[in-house]
Amino acid sequence: MIEEYGYSRGELGVALAAVSIAYGLSKFLMGNVSDRSNPRFFLASGLILSSIVMLCFGFMPWATGSITAMFILLFLNGWFQGMGWPACGRTMVHWWSHKERGGLVSVWNVAHNVGGGLIGPLFLFGLWAFNDDWRSAFYVPAFFALLVAGFTLLVMRDTPQSCGLPPIEEYKDDYPESYDKSFEKEMTAKEIFFKYIFNNKLLWFIAIANAFVYLIRYGVLDWAPVYLGEAKGFTVDKSSWAYFLYEWAGIPGTLLCGWISDKLFKGRRAPAGILFMLLVTVAVLVYWLNPPGNPTVDMMALISIGFLIYGPVMLIGLYALELAPKKAAGTAAGLTGLFGYLGGAVAANALLGYTVDHFGWDGGFIVLTGSCVMAIFFFIITMVGEKKAYQQQQLELQQQNG
Repeated sequence: MIEEYGYSRGELGVALAAVSIAYGLSKFLMGNVSDRSNPRFFLASGLILSSIVMLCFGFMPWATGSITAMFILLFLNGWFQGMGWPACGRTMVHWWSHKERGGLVSVWNVAHNVGGGLIGPLFLFGLWAFNDDWRSAFYVPAFFALLVAGFTLLVMRDTPQSCGLPPIEEYKDDYPESYDKSFEKEMTAKEIFFKYIFNNKLLWFIAIANAFVYLIRYGVLDWAPVYLGEAKGFTVDKSSWAYFLYEWAGIPGTLLCGWISDKLFKGRRAPAGILFMLLVTVAVLVYWLNPPGNPTVDMMALISIGFLIYGPVMLIGLYALELAPKKAAGTAAGLTGLFGYLGGAVAANALLGYTVDHFGWDGGFIVLTGSCVMAIFFFIITMVGEKKAYQQQQLELQQQNG
């Protein structure tokens, strides 16, 4: 597009920013709509609408004819894609019980890495199948998304109760500490926002933790090629491989984190998050302080960060689902997404880039290390607050029972 239309990288960067802005807002606002919708149709609708936007990019010349048109279409695409996580979250809390969700959500969460890894092969397939048409980068993924939307409509269902089944907690005899039968009732938007979201201090704490985790995730990922080239003397080929391995290392790391939270910590999410973030801190320090000329150590440190950081990303999403009633799960997860993308992802580019410009890479890594510490801090206060809330709940039950 730079060659064909003469756009600058800065102009395209402005257009691309629309995706992150819309995605963060949509995860929160559309999450509330999702809590009062059938995820079967909600998820499929988001996929179909996102595909339509991508088909416009692929087949309509006006779609790429101006930065304004691209910004609007990319904003819409980000908004429609933001409909995905809340619908998935609602489905997972209704169909799987508390003690098995860590493993389940970790499997679901590797979609980040698998989907990102498939973009390259899909693009190459499109170039091969459509005579080197670069626009196939838009319409080939759109076609596959439409297939997934059709699959979703065929296999997904709303809640167990809508299929004549009991709640999953009753079926599995797996009741979380804060479970209340009233949570099975559908709620109004006002109830969800003002009773279970805005007044939920623990949810706000974990959302703030998510902003710091996303700052680390995208700060390391987005700046890896530049940092490795400028500070460590990597060639473009080597830094590209490092970037690729960072993403794919997140798959086994996420699965391990989910297993640890389920089996080792018995369904408690904060201890697993703290453990992984402590190890992320060590890996970031090695990545920063390792002297130039030791590329193997740099590669292992970067892969370690990728292996470790996606676990807390997954756990925070799962934690949010469990810090609110099931009928408010989409909105709760959306709040953490809002903080992650509008706070963490934007800061990873703007704040980190500004810091490196003025204070060098040492300044940038001080920001990253500080973010590790703050993420751990908010995990800890969420864990402590959750324990106090449970003790208070037990005390109130004892008083009620005489």
